[in-house]
Amino acid sequence: MWKNEIFEKLNAKQKAALAGGGEKRIERQHAQGKLTARERLELLFDAGTFTEIGAFVTARIDEFDAKMKWTPGDSVITGYGKINDRMVFAASEDFTAFGGTMGEYHLKKICMVLDMAFDMRAPFITINDSGGARIEEGICALAEMGGLFLRNTRASGVIPQIAVIMGPCAGGACYSPAICDFVFMVEKTATMFITGPQVVKAAIGETVDAQTLGGASVHGQKSGVAHFLYPDDKTCLEGVKRLLSYLPSNNASSPPVFASFVPVDLCRGLQEVVVENRHKCYDMHAVIGAIVDKSSFLEIHKDFAPNIIVGFGRIDGKTVGFAANQPIYMGGSLDYHASDKLARFIRFCDCFNIPLVTLVDVPAFLPGKEQEQAGIIRHGAKVLYAYSEATVPKITLILRKAYGGAYIAMNSKLMGADIVFAWPIAEIAVMGAEGAVDIIFHKELEAAQDPTEQREKLIREYEERFITPYIAAERGYVDAVIRPEDTRTTIRDALEALQTKHGNLPDKKHGNIPL
Repeated sequence: MWKNEIFEKLNAKQKAALAGGGEKRIERQHAQGKLTARERLELLFDAGTFTEIGAFVTARIDEFDAKMKWTPGDSVITGYGKINDRMVFAASEDFTAFGGTMGEYHLKKICMVLDMAFDMRAPFITINDSGGARIEEGICALAEMGGLFLRNTRASGVIPQIAVIMGPCAGGACYSPAICDFVFMVEKTATMFITGPQVVKAAIGETVDAQTLGGASVHGQKSGVAHFLYPDDKTCLEGVKRLLSYLPSNNASSPPVFASFVPVDLCRGLQEVVVENRHKCYDMHAVIGAIVDKSSFLEIHKDFAPNIIVGFGRIDGKTVGFAANQPIYMGGSLDYHASDKLARFIRFCDCFNIPLVTLVDVPAFLPGKEQEQAGIIRHGAKVLYAYSEATVPKITLILRKAYGGAYIAMNSKLMGADIVFAWPIAEIAVMGAEGAVDIIFHKELEAAQDPTEQREKLIREYEERFITPYIAAERGYVDAVIRPEDTRTTIRDALEALQTKHGNLPDKKHGNIPL
C-alpha cells in the first residue's frame, strides 16, 4: 500500500490549483458580473467531459517579490473535452490569479494545448480575461507570445479557432484573437485595445474610457473585430456552442448534419416580400428565412457593415453559408467595410467545405470620395479574389438588381459560380435603365418635343432589350430563370448535385490577396 502522505500531497496540490486566486478574488469576479475561468469551462463543455492538463505548471521567476503570488496553473486553465459530443480543446484565462496576466509558462500552456488541437484536428477555443503581458517576466513573456501567433497562423484553415473575450484583452494579446476565425465579446465587461486609456492619455493626450476605446459595441459595430456580441458570460458560451454546431472539426471533414430539422418552405410568400418595384426596399432576412430550415440561420457580424449579410443556415439539416446584399441599408451596395466582411466569410467557408449561396440585389460599389480614398478598389478586390479562389459549391440567385462591377463581384457566372439562377424580375446590366438612357440618348432627349415622355419610352425599350434575365440566359450567364416559390427546392437540388464537386487550384505556395 502507498503511504497516505503521497495522496495528501496530491490532494493539496489539486486543491491549490482549483482555488485559483482565492475566495476574495472569486467574489470580486462575480461582483463584476463575470464567471470564473473554471465556471466558464463547466458551462462550455458537456458535463463531466473536460480534462485539465498543466494544472501544476507555475512561473519560474522570483523578481519584484512576486514569488509568493504565483499559483498553480499560472493563471490559465487548459485541457480538452466534448462539446455537443465532439472533441474540442480550450484555454481559459483566470483573472483571479494575478490578473490572468500572460507570462512565459502561461503562454507555453496555451501553445501546448493549441498544438494538441492541431495534431488531433479538433477545434480550439481561447477564453480571454487577462491584464495583458506580465511585466515582471519581461522578454520571456513577449517571446512566447510570438510562438502563439505562429501556431494560430499554422492552424488557420486547418481547424476552427474561436476567441471569446470575457474581460480585458490588451496589447499584443489582441492579436491571437484577431488571427482566430471568430471573435465573441461580452457587453460591458469585455474590452480589446492595443494601447489602453492610460497609455493613450500619456502618448497623445486623449482622454477616453476603456469601453469607448475598445468595448464590445465598438468592435461589433465600428471596427469589425468582433463577430458576435452577448450580454453576459452564460449566453455568450451558449452562442459559441451554437456556432460550433455548424462547423466541421477540421478542413478534411464535413459539417455535422442535423437529422431532426423542420423544412418550412415559405417561398410562396416571397413575391409579397420582394416587390417588382426596384426602388422599394425589403429585408433580405425574410428571403433567407424562407429558404433555410426553420430558425436555423445564424448571422455573423450582424452589426458591422449591415449592407451585406453573411451567416450559416441549414437546408435539410446541412450547413450552408449565405452571403446576401441587404437593400434596407445603403440599397445593398458594397462599401469597403462590407467587402472585407464578405471576403473573409467566403474564405472561411472555402477552408471548411461549406457550400456558398449568394443572394444578389446590388446596385453598385458605393460611389464617392470617402469610399475611393478609403481604398474601395483594394477592398472590393478582396471579394473578387475570395470568390474566384473558392472551390466549394457556389450557387448564385439574382433576385432583382445586379448592376456593374458589383454584379460581377457577387459570384457571377464567369467569376466561378457553378450555377446561377435569376427571378423573372431580375435586372442584369452595366447600370439601371434610367442612368443608361440619360447617358446614351442625352442628345435625343434634348431635342425631343416632350423629353419626359420620350425618356419613359426609351427606358421601357432599354429594359426590354438589355436588362431582363432572359438576355443573360441567352448568353449562358444565367443557367435558369425560376419562380420565387421554387427557390428553396431549386437551391436544395442544386446543392445536392454539387456535393461531390472537386475543384483544384494551380500548385503554388499561396496567392497574394490584396490585403
